[in-house]
Amino acid sequence: MTNGKTPPSLHLDFSDTRTKVTMRTLPEYRNDLVQLGARFRTGTQIDPLGISVDLEDLLGQLGQLATWPHGSSVKWEDELAELVRGNVADTNAVRKQLSSAQAAGTVQADDVAGLLGDDWIADLRDFQLRDIAKLLSLNHGANFSVPGAGKTRVALAVYAAQCAAGAVKRLLVVCPKSAYESWEFESAACFAKPLRTQLVERSDDWETDVLIINYERLSKSASALAMWLKAAPSMMILDEAHRMKLGTRGAYGTACMALGPLARRRLILTGTPAPNGAKDLESLMGFAWPGQGQRQVASAVAGGDLSRASTVLRPLFARTTKLELGLPPMETKVRYVDMPRLHGQIYDSIVGKEAGVAGRDNDLGRLGKTALRLLMAATSPALLIPGESRYEPLAYQLPPLDIPENDSLGALLRELPAYELSPKYKEAAAIVAANAARGRKTLVWTTFVRSLTTVHQLFAAYQPAVVHGGTIDRVAELERFQNDPDCMVLVSNPATLGEGISLHQVCHDAVYVDRDFAAGRFLQSLDRIHRLGLGSDVETRVTVLAVRGTIDEVVELRLAAKLEFMGKILDDAQVQQLSDLEEEPSVASGLEPSDIQSLLGHLNTHR
Repeated sequence: MTNGKTPPSLHLDFSDTRTKVTMRTLPEYRNDLVQLGARFRTGTQIDPLGISVDLEDLLGQLGQLATWPHGSSVKWEDELAELVRGNVADTNAVRKQLSSAQAAGTVQADDVAGLLGDDWIADLRDFQLRDIAKLLSLNHGANFSVPGAGKTRVALAVYAAQCAAGAVKRLLVVCPKSAYESWEFESAACFAKPLRTQLVERSDDWETDVLIINYERLSKSASALAMWLKAAPSMMILDEAHRMKLGTRGAYGTACMALGPLARRRLILTGTPAPNGAKDLESLMGFAWPGQGQRQVASAVAGGDLSRASTVLRPLFARTTKLELGLPPMETKVRYVDMPRLHGQIYDSIVGKEAGVAGRDNDLGRLGKTALRLLMAATSPALLIPGESRYEPLAYQLPPLDIPENDSLGALLRELPAYELSPKYKEAAAIVAANAARGRKTLVWTTFVRSLTTVHQLFAAYQPAVVHGGTIDRVAELERFQNDPDCMVLVSNPATLGEGISLHQVCHDAVYVDRDFAAGRFLQSLDRIHRLGLGSDVETRVTVLAVRGTIDEVVELRLAAKLEFMGKILDDAQVQQLSDLEEEPSVASGLEPSDIQSLLGHLNTHR
């Protein structure tokens, strides 16, 4: 280290984003700096006397700094030095934990009650005590328990124990807006003297025990939050942490990675830690354990033996499964339907056009738009034609008109709802009708807004509730679905309602008109009707609709692969089971147009 008078031969500090480290030297050591930078995978020359290295890369290869030939005159900025020292301690703790599931010195479930402090008053179940003990055994942690397992309460218990031990004094929670209520409620209910909580968006006065912010606001508040975290020893929790799965490749992940090192304790919460594979899990673990989390995941899955990878990584996270919650099984099936003639012709034409574009351009943004267009076309190509507003439903003609012989395919597309009813809407109508006849409410999922409003109109006889991004009062719609016996259908999309809502007390049937490639959203949406609190005799049924010969089959295969990976890495057979949905016959596929007309006419008579 330098003596404070002689300029350091090497100076290390955080970059402005705090996701990188800058190394600066003196002119006489320029060549040495170039050689040092070459030893790091992410080493980049930023000017003649400076290089930049990703923080993750530096922490993962600290040993490379020993090659600096002037080690006695190296200066570390205090915050970076503190992070490095803590990281070394974490590395030792992680190695100890990985070497044995019952490593010496780990906290046991029976110890937890005595560690929570005098103010803790909330009840804890056996599986929660187990998870708290595991999380307290490491400086940082991950809770991958399924929704309904009480991850919020477990996290607050970890915080309480850290406060009682004098390790931290305040808590920063990053979560979706839908989770605000849960954090505010639990912060009051778990303590004899309720924790002071504050939402960042409601006040500039952050003198509080628990500060809560959503992912969307995180980047613009990063500087102020950094000062808040540094002002006192803090803990940082990422709730629904899969939202930052892109790591430094995304805005949410960059902000989380920048703030994480300022927290004395870090904890991630999500029931879907690897929705798209190992890279997602690497990002999450990289937040909890910078410099080693990503390497541990990459190393564990490198050989392709996911059972071994699960065994290797299991000491680093807590997870309560649905089986451990004692939930009755969920019946999940896929029904394949066929396109009517005109629908099929238009779909094939769209595929040919999109294939030509994709063949010339492999831009991911363009391919993503292609996927969305094909997902729409599989449900109904008419969704691709702009309406007078983004909420305008498709205007189906009942009974349908005869298809003109000489019109162009483009003209027929514009009038498609007059000639054919989408086979998915037909099938969904049959399922809803059958459920309603048995007094069972149905949750209908569909991705696109115009599809939502179309389904909402088709099911008008059942006084459906609808929730999407443009819904003015979603609370009122949800309450109507839950409490109004005449409201038999709720229509929504996983992007809007996939997290934070419990419907399992009133609804036990779900229909997916379509799905996209997001495995995490699919799993989260399943948990709206299948979570803790279900009676042992409750039958929960989920039906996925797919059109043969379309992108739906591609989505099915990709989601199956993602769910199989996540199930194996989490050692959860129920998640793996979702990767192999049982096929069942369509109940509406044999219906003639007159049958559909009668069915929808019956629905309309009950408006």
